[in-house]
Amino acid sequence: MHPSQRRSRPLPALATRESLEQLPTRMPPSPAVPSSALQWQRIGVDRYQVRIGTLTLGYIDVVGAVFVVLAGSRYSRAVETAQTLVFEDAVNILRTDAPES
Repeated sequence: MHPSQRRSRPLPALATRESLEQLPTRMPPSPAVPSSALQWQRIGVDRYQVRIGTLTLGYIDVVGAVFVVLAGSRYSRAVETAQTLVFEDAVNILRTDAPES
């Protein structure tokens, strides 16, 4: 087959770029209101710890534009429970799964 007869296909890099352009712009989340029982703190470049008082509910890892929700008091044993594009949704997932006091 002559090269001019080949069908042109989009390059994977272009498809990836277009997909990434459709994701919402990632903005750092605003700090938790100091009077709120639910608090989050940035503990790494792309990691947040979510707590109620001294009880750690879990962690939120930032992977590109995705917030990965990890439930558990120790990061090394935390289990991924959800992925979302909205930070507040990630926090609410951990709040919903929190043990009642």
